[in-house]
Amino acid sequence: MTTLFDAFSTTTLFLTILVAGVAGLARGFSGFGAALIFMPAASALVTPALAAPVLLVADGLLSLGFLPQAWKLARRKDVALMAAGAAAGVPLGTLVLNHADPLVLRWIIAGLASAMLLLLASGWRYHGVPRPGVTALVGGVSGLFGGLAQLSGPPVVAYWLSGKQGHDTMRASIILFFGATTLFAVVSYLAAGLITAQSLWLAAAVAPAYAAGLFLGARAFGLASPESFRRLSLLLIGLSVATSLPVWR
Repeated sequence: MTTLFDAFSTTTLFLTILVAGVAGLARGFSGFGAALIFMPAASALVTPALAAPVLLVADGLLSLGFLPQAWKLARRKDVALMAAGAAAGVPLGTLVLNHADPLVLRWIIAGLASAMLLLLASGWRYHGVPRPGVTALVGGVSGLFGGLAQLSGPPVVAYWLSGKQGHDTMRASIILFFGATTLFAVVSYLAAGLITAQSLWLAAAVAPAYAAGLFLGARAFGLASPESFRRLSLLLIGLSVATSLPVWR
């Protein structure tokens, strides 16, 4: 029976677990950001087609505890509209993930992560009226990025930050939306054959570090300055993208 230590070196496993812990920290605090940190680095370590389902499974299972509170605080109508768009976008992203060349995918993921990092760092916000059609369209783009690389968060964040909802409400809406896109992605990845025994074993290996990050991040949400943690998250995302560019290996 092939084990993870047969498939990957000890260094590769250690680095993947370390990155998962840092990604969980960002996710626990802000409600998003895990994929921006995890996917560029993990794609370089274990390939994109393996990294995406690993994050999907680990995050999906370990974030279930956030959903009850998110359901109470979220703007459920807006989440439902955005999720409807994501239902169409996720299968398209999955199709690309399943069939594109791994090196090309790494460049795509690095490019998307870089663009999303610049978007978040710039402070740009959508200033139009949040109409149902626009909300669904943002959900479709988010779903496309999510199916491709679990990068659902930034389009949604940039869109919802334009509104007047408080930080707690926006965080809850993001978490609830991620719950919906996780369900779509699980169905899509299973249909595409991306969730394998190897991805499940690797998800189990990174889960403790990711869970610890989620716990610490959630605790920090009530203790730290949102702006200071935002800056730290952006720095970690930037380091993940820079160190995982295909030009290095």
